[in-house]
Amino acid sequence: MNSNSHYKITVDGLIGRSWAMVFLSGGYKVKIYDNQPGQAAKAIMEIRKQLEELQQSHMLRGSLSATEQLALLSSHDDLALALEGAFFVQESIFEDLEAKQSVFKALETHVGEGVVLSSSTSCLMPSNVFSRVQNRTRCIVSHPVNPPYYVRLVELVPHPETLPTVVDLAYSLMTEVGQAPVRLNKEIDGFALNRVQYAIIAESWRLVKDGIISVKDIDLVMSEGLGMRYAFIGPMETMHLNAPEGLEDYLQRYRQGIRRVLATFGPIPEFAGEEAAAINKEIGELIPGDQEHLSARRERRDQLLMGLSKLKK
Repeated sequence: MNSNSHYKITVDGLIGRSWAMVFLSGGYKVKIYDNQPGQAAKAIMEIRKQLEELQQSHMLRGSLSATEQLALLSSHDDLALALEGAFFVQESIFEDLEAKQSVFKALETHVGEGVVLSSSTSCLMPSNVFSRVQNRTRCIVSHPVNPPYYVRLVELVPHPETLPTVVDLAYSLMTEVGQAPVRLNKEIDGFALNRVQYAIIAESWRLVKDGIISVKDIDLVMSEGLGMRYAFIGPMETMHLNAPEGLEDYLQRYRQGIRRVLATFGPIPEFAGEEAAAINKEIGELIPGDQEHLSARRERRDQLLMGLSKLKK
């Protein structure tokens, strides 16, 4: 723990606040900045509430109390002041390429050459996000999973010019504050997590659209089937364990069947029009789309993720 070091975080709703809480749990001083006056201060109020609730439920991360963590947190409406003393900057604004490019161009004018510039983007390529930065060797994407406080994975995606030492620093940092970082050796559209996620979404969508299975039941295929395993082991280990003599044995047994099934996969769905309306109607009957019901389900999700995170320890 290094309480004399600073992170500076730009906040945009849940992701920015969650990043702040993650870094606080590691004992780091956190400065929050938002270009809308008063938003950073509002974020601190939300963070205080969440940390106190987590402490009451014995789910607070780190060795410091909620009060001790909050003492490390400050909000700023002035960018230069927010960046003073920072060595790692985590941007968390909305997913708009031009907005992110402008943010990083502004950030670079206020920080020294050794300060790491990191983006939370979930789908924008580092080569595009950091295109207006002069020194791109210190730029990296640190893509969290929503919500980062409960789901610890962080994808580290370098710009083509990013120095290996910057990736190493980000990896060590994320590990120190309790996240689970993974390294991508080079950038690719969608990174790793969303490429896997979109593959699952696409086939689930096709199966529902084609009348093979209901929305309710395809979700059960994941939550009561695949998801039970994948909460603890990944697809490669699953294959390795699912045959008596490991992966090579698994491939001998199932290679042809896998290829046969994959050959039947349909085209990329449009995710629009009549098929989208029908699926939206079906999920709406299960979980109405008003804020009251959605908020309740999100709270349930976070409580379950909290419990799973505790179990995985």
